[in-house]
Amino acid sequence: MYLREGGVKLTVVNAAGKEAVVEILGPGDFFGVRCLASRSVYTATATAIVPTTLLVIDKGEMIRVLHAEHDISDRFIANMLKRNARGGEALVDQLFNSSEKRLARTLLLLARYGKPGHPQGVLPKVSQEMLAEMIGTTRPRVNLFMNKFRKLGFIEYKSDIHVNHSLLNVVLHD
Repeated sequence: MYLREGGVKLTVVNAAGKEAVVEILGPGDFFGVRCLASRSVYTATATAIVPTTLLVIDKGEMIRVLHAEHDISDRFIANMLKRNARGGEALVDQLFNSSEKRLARTLLLLARYGKPGHPQGVLPKVSQEMLAEMIGTTRPRVNLFMNKFRKLGFIEYKSDIHVNHSLLNVVLHD
């Protein structure tokens, strides 16, 4: 599937029924690609978190397009490499960084930090509970850090969360 507009969260559930948000995807991302490797068991569930438009591509058609259309193939490979790198960075983040830094990194990723022409980003609808699940902490801790970030001018929020990238970047490198 190709995400044209909106946002999708990918979640997994363990044997005890505990759900974890493993990734938030946005426009330009592909997902459901494990079917290309002949996997018939799905380990993640995708759920739209805002109004979303998807392009659903049949497996056979996707394989044909990847072989025939070099621009799409290049875009697909770049997206997979980017997501793979993000996964590795998230693991290192979880192992070595505080929950405050993990939250800052997650906010930057959700705001599509580094995307050209976007000095500030507005996050898709995301609750503090979902942020807590993503970074492996509690909602009260997320609330504490969100208030701290707001007081320091790193973010603004009423209904939407606006991320000031340059200031959050300082938090990541202090």
